[in-house]
Amino acid sequence: MFDKLQQAFWKALTPDMVPDEANITADAVAGLNAEIVAALGGVDNLKSQQPLALTRVRVTLHDAACVDRQALSMAGVSGVMCLEGGVLHLITGLRA
Repeated sequence: MFDKLQQAFWKALTPDMVPDEANITADAVAGLNAEIVAALGGVDNLKSQQPLALTRVRVTLHDAACVDRQALSMAGVSGVMCLEGGVLHLITGLRA
């Protein structure tokens, strides 16, 4: 219940930037540095990635359990919001 509420909150804040489904496939490490990709479980774990705003990137993963939050933090990601279906919003600052 809380996840759906959280998702609705973020969609209300950025309705034109948060599509219902991510539809951009991930090619290698486009837009994400190597440390972030490694912390997400590697290139093979990325299903899709999409820049949302100047400060966020939405990634869809095959297996969300492979995410290393401490490594993401060390790679410069200041926040991670997990949604259902293996979708994560990474708050990266102006590097997104």
